[in-house]
Amino acid sequence: MNTLGERIKFLRGETSQAAFAASLGIPQMTLSNYETGKSEPKLVLIKALCERFRLNTDWLLFGREPMTIDGNSPGLPDETISPQCDVELKLIPLVEARISAGQGSLEVGATSERSYAFRMDFLLRKGNPNAMVLMRVAGDSMQPEIMDNDVVLIDQSKKDIIPGKIFAVGFEEAIYLKRIDMIPGKVILKSVNEERYPPISLDAQGDMAEQFRVIGKVIWSGREYR
Repeated sequence: MNTLGERIKFLRGETSQAAFAASLGIPQMTLSNYETGKSEPKLVLIKALCERFRLNTDWLLFGREPMTIDGNSPGLPDETISPQCDVELKLIPLVEARISAGQGSLEVGATSERSYAFRMDFLLRKGNPNAMVLMRVAGDSMQPEIMDNDVVLIDQSKKDIIPGKIFAVGFEEAIYLKRIDMIPGKVILKSVNEERYPPISLDAQGDMAEQFRVIGKVIWSGREYR
């Protein structure tokens, strides 16, 4: 562990980047940049890590022993000190991209792939935590803003259309992420990658309107690197 980024990764242990970043109140991309050395954390995050893990600041910044203020110096990853989290966290399920029968919402059931932990104060600022789900993105229609295999956080309580914002929408049995615009009598679904996916115009008064549903607003996205 020769770098600050390697030591931060060591502290994260087996916790996913998304969950660890959420517990620190920072974007996953920011944590990834810290771990790879592309950028360095600010003093406030250094202080938070030292307080949470009872770290010796010299160890975190420069790798100087001992690791903790108690004088302990774990030498193996499985001896990492368990973090003492002083914020309330909420697990949000990662669900399949499938609409529940008869409802304009994503199906949450035993088939959920996994859950990610988010800070409750972050979720409350964004909307209704109890109506939020995560969904893994398939396809390139929203690239480069949202990439294939990214994970998005959707608040299913936010169904009122805000022009230009990204929503999860259902059309017939399929789920899409699109920007939505409204013009008299029509709903316009727009992709970021418009060269490959031109806008779709739906007649808000016709038969198509019955097949179209707003599932919820996208309020966060995250990405894992392999």
